Amino acid sequence: QVQLVESGGGLVQPGGSLRLSCEISGFTLDYYDIGWFRQAPGKEREGVLSISKGDGSLYYGGSAMGRFTAARDNAKNMVYLQMNRLKPEDTGVYYCAAPRYGSIDNGRLSETSYYYWGQGTQVTVSS
Repeated sequence: QVQLVESGGGLVQPGGSLRLSCEISGFTLDYYDIGWFRQAPGKEREGVLSISKGDGSLYYGGSAMGRFTAARDNAKNMVYLQMNRLKPEDTGVYYCAAPRYGSIDNGRLSETSYYYWGQGTQVTVSS
């Protein structure tokens, strides 16, 4: 059974940092691209960042460029989203996701490219 479990969310002041974790079970992470998404209150879910299998190349959504990064530890079946210089508009529920068959050729930041989803973790950026 495939499971993705996010953790690490919370309340942080503007300008602060958070690291989210995504623990994966049910498949071998080595063979999967992984995406991070977020959903702000009243808005549609948007792609934040995608990390590829293999060399771990990063693909950024516009909001993440220059502030967020991701890493993966295949041996631990873990993926991380490091968020720096957080802004109030970064507030939302953050999700990690995996495609059904491992690789994504196009649409790495499109939620339709992903099949497995975690339950999400809340991030609130506020003073």
